Amino acid sequence: MSAPIPFRHLLIALLVVAIWGLNFVAIKVALRDLPPLLLCAVRFTLVGFPMALLVPRPAIPWRQLASYGATMFGLHFGFLFLGMKLGMSAGLASLTLQFQVFVTLALAAWTLKERISGIQIAGMCTAVAGFAVVAMHTGGDVTVAGLGCVLIAACSWGFANVASKRIGRVNPLALVAWGSLVVPVPMLGASLMFEGRDAVLNSLTQVSGAGITSVAFIVYGSTLLAYSLWSWLLARHPSSVVAPFMLLVPIFGMISSALILGESLPAWKFQAAALVLSGLLLNLFGPRLWAMRRSAAQT
Repeated sequence: MSAPIPFRHLLIALLVVAIWGLNFVAIKVALRDLPPLLLCAVRFTLVGFPMALLVPRPAIPWRQLASYGATMFGLHFGFLFLGMKLGMSAGLASLTLQFQVFVTLALAAWTLKERISGIQIAGMCTAVAGFAVVAMHTGGDVTVAGLGCVLIAACSWGFANVASKRIGRVNPLALVAWGSLVVPVPMLGASLMFEGRDAVLNSLTQVSGAGITSVAFIVYGSTLLAYSLWSWLLARHPSSVVAPFMLLVPIFGMISSALILGESLPAWKFQAAALVLSGLLLNLFGPRLWAMRRSAAQT
């Protein structure tokens, strides 16, 4: 049985998930000044180039590094930013992005032949019901285009998780730094093509103080600081102890977006959050509890 997490480590875990929840608010604010594809290019330029000078490249083939960077950073955040620009609220984006858990499970079962238990399938169905509640309320805080883009972002994250499993154990910060270098050039090219040269130049020259602060938080707070602390926790505790804290990210995301951005919290949002988080709990703890129950029944 795992030892209880020390109080100081508990506070660090809560700080990390609070930062990641608040990050959705920072993205929404940054998108007021920067178009989504340009924001993605700027983010990973600032993440990749300083860090790549400090950590050696992971000892993996360039093809794997490019695949990971393209899915985890390029497609994941490109579509997330686009979805939030097209009408997905910060709070609901933080919740809907958790669809990546179920994409990861399905892809791992298909490509890596990992077994999915019946209770995990029940968890998937429960969470899908929550996403359906979100889809039923398009308009206002949710648009069809925004929801579709965030779901594509979640699928990209799921693909990246499976790619990470194939990569194996490497320095996570090195993987982030060098994987980020895959993004800036193609994303800037996409921004110039789809968002326009004038929009890119105007955005970069007229960005507000709030926009600069938000980009700094996204790059240095959410990416470099929070990821470093999370890796530090994973190095000292089993994943089963640390991973459940991720369930709090949508909670922090929805609360912070309501407090800072004034997003509404009608009953249907709580219903959707309850279904999605219940599904995540079933997937995280269900197999272990079921195995413990069967073991107890056999003794």
